[in-house]
Amino acid sequence: MTKKTLTDGAMILTAGLLSKSSWLVHGFSTRKNGFSRAYGSKSLNLGFTKQDSRSAVERNRCKLLTELRAITASHPWPLVTVRQIHSDLIHNITAKPEHQLTGDGLITSTPGILLAVQTADCLPLIFVDVRNRAVGVFHAGWRGTLKRIAEKGVGEMRRWFGTDPGNIKAAIGPGIHSCCYEVGEDVQEKFESQFAYEAELFRKVKESDPIREKYPLLFLTARPPGHSRLPYKIFLDLVEANRRQLLDVGVTPKNIAVSELCTACRPDLLFSYRAEKGVTGRMMGVVGIRKEH
Repeated sequence: MTKKTLTDGAMILTAGLLSKSSWLVHGFSTRKNGFSRAYGSKSLNLGFTKQDSRSAVERNRCKLLTELRAITASHPWPLVTVRQIHSDLIHNITAKPEHQLTGDGLITSTPGILLAVQTADCLPLIFVDVRNRAVGVFHAGWRGTLKRIAEKGVGEMRRWFGTDPGNIKAAIGPGIHSCCYEVGEDVQEKFESQFAYEAELFRKVKESDPIREKYPLLFLTARPPGHSRLPYKIFLDLVEANRRQLLDVGVTPKNIAVSELCTACRPDLLFSYRAEKGVTGRMMGVVGIRKEH
């Protein structure tokens, strides 16, 4: 990913892999230099959260459109979002919907519309069919990943636009990485039931317990071999899980760009639901098609 630092200090992340297409508009927002004060001064919160004012978010969204040059003849492109529910529901957009859509993916081949998903640890995925000029954006948390939203996103683009996966360029934006994404055994078991390569997506770290190690008899149990096992922390590599799905449906490795930024490691730059204990703003992954002149 490359960083585009704007004149007033705001920052949009872009994928060099996608920037070669002059007809494409895309970006991953950060928390830098907006109009919100709920999550620190001058934050670019793009989600209508209960802590922030609606007017501040609307100003932030307008600023995003301006910086992405998604305004033509003083008229902003329609910004289409969804009420996200950690699903595999994907909508094909040909015009701005009259009512709020529910789901976690949006695709289009219609120029002049900006598609967006909101994130604050989950992954934003952008897919671009460079031959047919079609695009998609998807919200992938562990639930959506388990439901194979990346695979289904490619499938929906094939169904609606005749997309060949070999012509897709994909960008996985900033999200929580395996260094910080601790999950429970139940999540690992769900992945184990769905993916043959599940073992490659998880790592276990043994928790140290000085008291247990010093006084093992205090933790004596009837479980063979006589002592209860030390608990493990389990970490999920959400990025690799989605990359593998793209490879499985025929997207080539060279056409997949991955952001190295972990939201939980960089709350100075990015919003993180976990790092900020649920009180945080929302970023956007956005994509659109420029109208031909």
